[in-house]
Amino acid sequence: MMKSLFLTLLTLALAVSALSQKQKKASEPVTSSPETIDAKIAGMKLFPGYFAFYYDQKSDRIFMLIDKLNVEFLYINSLTAGVGSNDIGLDRGQLGGERIVKFERIGPKVMMIEPNYRYRAITDSKDERRAAEEAFAQSIHWGFKIEAAEGDKVLVDASAFFIRDAHGVVERLRASKQGDYRLDESRSAFYLPGIKNFPKNSEFEVTLTFTGQATGDFIRSVVPTPSSVTVRQHHSFVELPDANFKPRKFDPRGGFFGIAYYDYATPISEPIEKRFIARHRLEKKDPSSASSEAVEPIIYYLDRGTPEPIRSALLDGARWWNQAFESAGYKNAFQVEMMPADADPMDVRYNVIQWVHRSTRGWSYGSTVMDPRTGEIIKGHVTLGSLRVRQDFLIAEGLLAPYSGKDVPPDMEKMALARLRQLAAHEVGHTIGIAHSYSSSAEHDASVMDYPHPKVTAVNGTISLEKAYDNKIGPWDKIAVQYGYQQFSDGTDENAMLNRIIQDGIGSGYTFLSDADARPAGGAHPYAHLWDNGSDASAELARVMEIRELALKNFGIKNIRPGAPMATLEEVLVPIYFFHRYQVEAAAKVVGGLNYRYALRDDGQPVTELIQPAQQLSALDRLIQTISPSSLMLSESIISNIPPRPMGYDRHRELIEGRTDLTFDPLAAAETATQMTVALILNPARAGRLLEHHARDFNQPSLEQVIDKVISATFKSKIKNSYEGEIQRTTNDVLLSNLLNLCLNKGASSQVRAVAQFKADQLKSWLTGRLNGATEEAWKAHYMYALERIRQFKEHPEVQTTPEAPNIPPGAPIGMSGYEFCGQF
Repeated sequence: MMKSLFLTLLTLALAVSALSQKQKKASEPVTSSPETIDAKIAGMKLFPGYFAFYYDQKSDRIFMLIDKLNVEFLYINSLTAGVGSNDIGLDRGQLGGERIVKFERIGPKVMMIEPNYRYRAITDSKDERRAAEEAFAQSIHWGFKIEAAEGDKVLVDASAFFIRDAHGVVERLRASKQGDYRLDESRSAFYLPGIKNFPKNSEFEVTLTFTGQATGDFIRSVVPTPSSVTVRQHHSFVELPDANFKPRKFDPRGGFFGIAYYDYATPISEPIEKRFIARHRLEKKDPSSASSEAVEPIIYYLDRGTPEPIRSALLDGARWWNQAFESAGYKNAFQVEMMPADADPMDVRYNVIQWVHRSTRGWSYGSTVMDPRTGEIIKGHVTLGSLRVRQDFLIAEGLLAPYSGKDVPPDMEKMALARLRQLAAHEVGHTIGIAHSYSSSAEHDASVMDYPHPKVTAVNGTISLEKAYDNKIGPWDKIAVQYGYQQFSDGTDENAMLNRIIQDGIGSGYTFLSDADARPAGGAHPYAHLWDNGSDASAELARVMEIRELALKNFGIKNIRPGAPMATLEEVLVPIYFFHRYQVEAAAKVVGGLNYRYALRDDGQPVTELIQPAQQLSALDRLIQTISPSSLMLSESIISNIPPRPMGYDRHRELIEGRTDLTFDPLAAAETATQMTVALILNPARAGRLLEHHARDFNQPSLEQVIDKVISATFKSKIKNSYEGEIQRTTNDVLLSNLLNLCLNKGASSQVRAVAQFKADQLKSWLTGRLNGATEEAWKAHYMYALERIRQFKEHPEVQTTPEAPNIPPGAPIGMSGYEFCGQF
């Protein structure tokens, strides 16, 4: 009995002890993995560097050694090898954005966490900092399973993190309606030539294959087998810069983009949102000297895949910026060299100018890798589309009609290379922090950060391209660089000096206006435009129309090379027929326009000013002239020399969108050009401003007056017959469509719609009388059709549909709407 009781008590004690040990182990954190780090990475290739990692060739996996837990660094993803379609927008060398992240160990995992630097509390108080951190969400980008650990070092299998669609290729293909694709891991792998490690940055690259059913023509045109799209994506882990960089305040007049964040430790008497410009770190070797070499110059490297003579032109243009840095007190502080043969353009240590091929022409752009904490630019990355230079060459062919013999004259290439120099300077400008400066064309070409239209001149009836583009940095660019990079001696009131730089620039007639102010559709500013020239937009429109008239007069078989299909005359015709398109946009903004600046209190700049009525009416008259039959008609020699396209030369979007099937359609060309002008004049935002400005100042043009002038110049002008008459009827139809659309526009004010409807009613009464007096059947049919359209609109406005004019062929660069760069703001 006693023995049995003893055994029972012993068993119970052992059970309690075992349970206690089990509970104790469960409560303890995991401090190591069953396998040691050395054992786990045995036989793998070591890549020592910022984050040491190991490549296992047998399994095609990367194991990363994390020895910097809770240390913030920069994570960047990018696209090394792209798709090749401008319309899809997945270019070679495309940056995907930067994020500050850190690794934090939580049990058996390591989390990659992105703090929220948009909302901060910059203070010594831990409690205040924690209050801000906990108020806004963070982002965890990945959770890594710990494979092995030793002390503060953990080994993780990072393969799945890298072999994924970090750049958003699937979403981009879906958004551009090219098909639904998914990542096929069986056809994806690490790309060893792109995997490198350095003391301050670790670089990883993968080949990814996306499979799916192609539904769009863009993807079909650039992929050998569209159901299988293979690209390369890149990942960079980069050590953050030290704390010695001094952020510089943002001034809306200064021409820089930058960063902004909320600081919740700010005294209530000061603005809570802080703004700083984006700029490279640049310091003088001798801060006390007015001109000094830099401690570390800013060096950009040009893509070795760039051919001559383009290579030399890009080097020249990018180097213009050294002129601006010299004005800020630096010697040879901005340099441009060829890329070293063994360098990787995706390596964050290199500022790069890449020469990027696509299947169609498109935008160039300048991007940056930036420290989100301070605005310090760590890497500038320029993408230059290689086909753009050919469009400038095409424009020159259309202007000069150069092919009188077999030789190719040098004039077209000379102009195209001059444009490339300016383009290189422009895009590099973005990557040193400078935004578009669209008022510069009205200020004697003060900046390369404007969009320049070629300055074409006529000398004794002959078109000249000698002064098409500038060959140097502009005075505004020097002011901007001084604001962003000038180093001030100790004890200087930096804010006062920065303000002085801006004020001196204003005093010299140089100002800054950027993207939103230059947009043409509803834009209001009379001096900030895209692709324009001159201080007076309407006067320049008249001059451009004279150049266009001369070019069309000379247009013929000499515009294409000997042996070229005659049908290819249309390619050359398009940029000449629409040569005035950007100056039309500029002149339209004068009508109902508003002059203003990014004025600060007491800085002496105009806040807002209404445009003089005479200036507006002059612009309107010149806009109306662009839709006159004499401006829209093409000569018989041009029309008869453009046959349908031969086999192998299909129609494409760079040609005029016609309504006559295979044959060239000159009436569609006139319809498209008319729509270009009339849609700008009757833009609902412009119509609203005309109402408002006239209400405030009776001398300002009214909306009624503007509509009446356009109707008088179209419907009520002296009727013509034959080809000229068809042009008249075409412009009338376009005007009526736009007038009825204005009546229906939900974004327009009620009074704008009321005025438009009233004018449509007046036109109906006039058309009724005109129909009764018409004798020619073509005009009778035209008036009857217009009356029927107005009647249908009146009776059933909810189902009203208006004919759409053909789409205008791409123009800037020099196609598509939009702009190359978007900063942090």
